[in-house]
Amino acid sequence: MSESDVQLPTTVVADILLWKRWQLSMGAIVVATIAWFLVDWTNLPFLTICSDVLLILIVLMFLRANFAVLRNKQPPTIPELVVSEEMVNNVAASFRVKINNLLLIAHDITIGKDFRIFFKVVACLWLLSVIGSIFSFFTLAYFGTLLMFTIPPLYSKYGNYVDKCCGIINHQFSKHYRIVDENVFNRLPHNIPKDKDS
Repeated sequence: MSESDVQLPTTVVADILLWKRWQLSMGAIVVATIAWFLVDWTNLPFLTICSDVLLILIVLMFLRANFAVLRNKQPPTIPELVVSEEMVNNVAASFRVKINNLLLIAHDITIGKDFRIFFKVVACLWLLSVIGSIFSFFTLAYFGTLLMFTIPPLYSKYGNYVDKCCGIINHQFSKHYRIVDENVFNRLPHNIPKDKDS
């Protein structure tokens, strides 16, 4: 694969997210809104919706191909999708490294090597639990999609102002974290002593 072939999908995605191809951006938001409405508001199971959409697509492609044959036209060509062994091996190796890193971090958290990481993980999991009890997964995915289409163009337009504000906020958080770190976290034990065999 040449370098231009690799950069083409990235360029297209960047153009869509930055609204340089506004028809595709608007289409993506409309599709996301329809999908969210179908899944969240109709209370249909996700598997049922996926099966129905695939069924409709397959029937339409079948009818289109047979209609073309009846009119003595060449049936539409569908690109053949092939996954190479090299790509699968690369993806598997990448996932293996990431999963091993996550397992190592989980091991360090559960045996209590660093209380700070344990506290951060507990706080994040509690926050996710609270958010998950308020919103469904598909609502969060829909909000994430909307944010994905609004934040990049706003940042490209007002990036300097946002960077200044984030710098001020980061400085304030760092100052408060240092106070909490000195008064609370430094007094907590970092390592749990191992019991010695008698």
